[in-house]
Amino acid sequence: MGIVAGLDSSPDFTRIVVCDADTGAVLRQGYAPHPVESPDGTGRPSDVDPQAWLLSLGEAAGGGLLEGVQAIGVSAQQNAVVPLDAQGNTVRPAMVGGDKRAQVAAADLIDALGGREAWAQAVGCVPQAPQPVTKLRWLAKTEPENAVRAAVLLQAHDWLVWQLLGRPVRRTTDRGGASGTGYWSAATGSYRGDLVELALGHQAMLPEVIGPAEAAGTTPEGLLISAGTGETMAAAFGLGIGLGDAVVSLGASGSVMAVHPEALVDSSGMITSLADATGMHLPVVTTLNAVRTLRGAAELLGVADLEGLSDLAMKSTPGSHGLVLLPYLEGERTPHLPHTAGMLAGLRRESMKPEHLARAAFEGMLCGLADALDVLRGRGVEVRRIFLLGAAAELSAVQAAAPMLFGAQVVVPQPADYAAIGAARQAAWALGVSQGTLDPRTPPVWQGASAQVLEPGEELAVGQAVRQQFVSVREQTHPGAFRP
Repeated sequence: MGIVAGLDSSPDFTRIVVCDADTGAVLRQGYAPHPVESPDGTGRPSDVDPQAWLLSLGEAAGGGLLEGVQAIGVSAQQNAVVPLDAQGNTVRPAMVGGDKRAQVAAADLIDALGGREAWAQAVGCVPQAPQPVTKLRWLAKTEPENAVRAAVLLQAHDWLVWQLLGRPVRRTTDRGGASGTGYWSAATGSYRGDLVELALGHQAMLPEVIGPAEAAGTTPEGLLISAGTGETMAAAFGLGIGLGDAVVSLGASGSVMAVHPEALVDSSGMITSLADATGMHLPVVTTLNAVRTLRGAAELLGVADLEGLSDLAMKSTPGSHGLVLLPYLEGERTPHLPHTAGMLAGLRRESMKPEHLARAAFEGMLCGLADALDVLRGRGVEVRRIFLLGAAAELSAVQAAAPMLFGAQVVVPQPADYAAIGAARQAAWALGVSQGTLDPRTPPVWQGASAQVLEPGEELAVGQAVRQQFVSVREQTHPGAFRP
């Protein structure tokens, strides 16, 4: 079919990959940081002029990178809201990131609709500070004049697609991006305009949700632009995950997601019911404490880095000589214990050694993520294979413990720009459908990610014993808090 490009506009940079449309082989790559500085110079800003994304895109695409490309897919950071006025101009800078300013707004919205269960039933998720619906509530309360002027609501990938197409009258999004807004239901496939009004104070125009293989349009130069999607969905598509696969992502916090044929409505709010980039569903369960648990343990033990902590942990044995770390250092979402703290149990004279505490930190982190996996398994989600993502996935202590604690084959993919690759695969799908060479129900088959495969093997029974040790401490400390 030729060549296609995938563009990933993350919070910090734009990365572009140019791929063979038939095989997915990466032919060329481009990269540019966003020309954005935070107000205090210490972290990411909460407000960004979206023109910065275009400037970064232009720089990343320099040097003829896109020469010969027939279609482009766009992946972009999730939870960014770009409010436009009736003329299509930005009302204010885009609201991006975790945005702790909106925490009070999230609580307001939960109460306004009648609680967590009401939200879970309505749109498959409970408002959190980062979500667009919550940012709209913050806007209405804090900047009412801007809220009144907001006539059109776009996310980052919607806005970029619209710009690439020359700002047409029609504005589009995809199921994946829409499912993270807090005002579109993956279960019903429709917007909840009443929730926009509840948050913003009035109705606003929302982009048309198009199918996974549909094109958003064609540029004046004849370049096809696919639907686009959020980074999470694009990365899952780039990895090539399907039914029976789950992805465990190790950041400061952790997340577990899996492909499922139907939307899961979870009245507890532990599951966020997203849609994926293929027409399936992508239920996600989040833990607040993943790599931050390891960093805390490294600091406590005076170890220089996570590699040193891993080496230390490997001197211990499964079960950490009875030490159990409940890793709830920032409170926890899974189980819902927002105001709790972490805990170290099982201290005996023989267990009070640095290597056992190091091992307990790894086991506590992974058992917390195994709890999140159990939430999905408890709702009938099949998990035969687990993709482990994040820099910490390369640590020997993680690779030694994860298969036995998760009770499944663990795949550690080689680091790559999976969100950009997923965007390119979506572009190839839309291009193939437009040419009549691909079925709109079946995405192109691309070569899988290069990966290391780890099996639980004979360690499975040992892993189950370690899990049970963790569960016993969790239940004694927080009885009944976790009900998968």
